Amino acid sequence: MLQSKSAQKELTLLYQKMYRAMVERDTTALSSILADNFHLVHMTGYDQPKDEWLSHIESGRMQYSTSVKESVRIDVKGTKATLIGQNRVEADIWGVKGVWPLRLEIECSYHNGRWLMLSAHASTY
Repeated sequence: MLQSKSAQKELTLLYQKMYRAMVERDTTALSSILADNFHLVHMTGYDQPKDEWLSHIESGRMQYSTSVKESVRIDVKGTKATLIGQNRVEADIWGVKGVWPLRLEIECSYHNGRWLMLSAHASTY
C-alpha cells in the first residue's frame, strides 16, 4: 500500500509537470506522464484521445499560454487516485482565446513504480 503523504506529493508534482509541459508545448514530457489510453474530455464534452491532444498542442491548434494554480485536492486509495485541480488558464483552443477558470478531474494509477494520468475531465469553476 502506498503512503498517502508520499503519493499526494508525487501527484502534486505530476500535476505541476502536466501544466508546465502544456505551456511549454513539451509533448514528450506530457506523453511520459499520460497512460497510452489517456483521454481528455473537454468543457464542450468532446472526448479527445491522447495522440490527438498531443498533435493539437504540437501543431499550435491548442496553445496554453499561462496557468496559475489556485487549488489541488487529491484522494488516494491504494494504487488509484483522483486529483481535482483548479487553475486559471490562458489559452487559444481551436481559435477561441480566453482565460478560463479550469477545473480538471484527473484519474491516476500507480503502475511499475510511478503515477500515470489515465483520464481528465475539464469543466469550469
